[in-house]
Amino acid sequence: MNINANDTTSSMTPFDQARLDELMEAAGIDVIVATSKHNTQFLLGGYKFIFFAAMDAIGHSRYLPVVIYERGVPDHAGYIGNRMEGGEHQNHPFWTPSVHAACWGTLDAAALAVEHLKKIHKQGARIGLEPSFLPVDAYALIKDALPDAIFADATGLMERMRAIKTPDELEKLRRASELITDSMLATIASAQEGSTKAEIIEQLRREETNRGLHFEYCLLTLGASHNRASSSQAWRTGEVLSIDSGGNYHGYIGDLCRMGVLGEPDGELQNLLAEVDAIQHAAFSRVRAGVAGADVIAAAQDVLKVSPSASFTDFFAHGMGLISHEAPFLMTNHPVTYEGVDASRPLETGMVLSVETTMLHPTRGFIKLEDTLAVTAEGYEMFGDRGRGWNRGNG
Repeated sequence: MNINANDTTSSMTPFDQARLDELMEAAGIDVIVATSKHNTQFLLGGYKFIFFAAMDAIGHSRYLPVVIYERGVPDHAGYIGNRMEGGEHQNHPFWTPSVHAACWGTLDAAALAVEHLKKIHKQGARIGLEPSFLPVDAYALIKDALPDAIFADATGLMERMRAIKTPDELEKLRRASELITDSMLATIASAQEGSTKAEIIEQLRREETNRGLHFEYCLLTLGASHNRASSSQAWRTGEVLSIDSGGNYHGYIGDLCRMGVLGEPDGELQNLLAEVDAIQHAAFSRVRAGVAGADVIAAAQDVLKVSPSASFTDFFAHGMGLISHEAPFLMTNHPVTYEGVDASRPLETGMVLSVETTMLHPTRGFIKLEDTLAVTAEGYEMFGDRGRGWNRGNG
C-alpha cells in the first residue's frame, strides 16, 4: 500500500524540525533512514505498531519499520511499515506525506526505502543510518542499490535529538515513574513471610499491568543475597527486599528502585539506607540546567568516598527516555559499556536522568535507591518520589 501526501491530514513534523535540521547539518547528513523502534517511534510522534511491540521476528525475516527524513524538506518524508499498518494509517494518519504499508520483512522494507530515496533524488546523498539497528541483509541491499551514496552513522545525532524531552514526553515519563512507584509500594505491602521472589515479581507484573504500564522487568533481592534473579527464595522476617523495576508508558520507560523490610527496620538498616540517600541527595543538589554532568557525578562521589560503606557501595547516573540508557551519557563503562561523552557538557532543561546508588552489604544485602529527575532551569523535578524510606511488608 503506497499512500501519497493527499491521504494525510498534515505534513507538520511532531518533533522540533529546526533542531533536527541543525544537528543533521552539523553532522553533514542529508537524509536520515531511521530503522530502530525507538527512533521511528520518536520521528512518528509516539506511534508504535502494537503487533510487533513484543517481538520482531515473523516467518523467515523480521519487522523493520523505516522513517526517511530529508534535511529541511519534511514534504519528502516517508514511512515504510508492515502491510497491516495501512489500517493504523486510516484510523490515525501518519504525518509523513508518503506512507508505504507494504512489507513483511527486511528486504522488501529496504527495497521500498531505496525506491523512496530515488524518488526524492537522494540516491547520491550522504545518508545517515543506524548500524546497530539495520539488519545486514537490508544494509547490503541498500548499499548495492545506491552505489553513489555515502553512508554515515546517525546514531549519535538521534541521541542528541532525543536528549531534550518535549512537555508531552516529560508527562509520559512522569506517568511511567508514578505508576511504577505505586506498583512497587503495593507489591511490598502485599508480600509476606514465605512469599517467594517469583511470586513477588509476578505480583509486581500484575500491579503494573493493571495500572496501564507495559511490564519490562523486575530485579529483586531478599535478605543477604545479592542475586536479583527470580527464584523460589522466600522472604523472612527481619530481611530486606530491594525491588528495581522498569515499565513503560506509551514507550517511555520508568526505572526506579525502592526498599522493603519484613518487620521493623533496626538501627543499622536505618543508617545504611540513610547513607545511600545522602549520596543520592548530593547528586540531586547539583542538578540544574547549565551545570556540567561531571559536577553531578563528582558531588555524589565526594559523599560516597567518606561513607562508612564506601568499599561496597557504587553510584551511577544515566539518561532516560524511550530507552533506559540514553543521552546524556555521564559516565564511562559504568556499568554499561559506553563512553561518558556528555560528562563535560552542561545539562539542559528537559533532559531526564536516572540517579542510582547501590550498596552490596555483606550481611544485610542489596540496599539501593534509584530515582528519576527531569532537569529544569532552577534545579530538577523528581518523578515517583514516594516510598524512599523503609517500606513495610505484610508481616
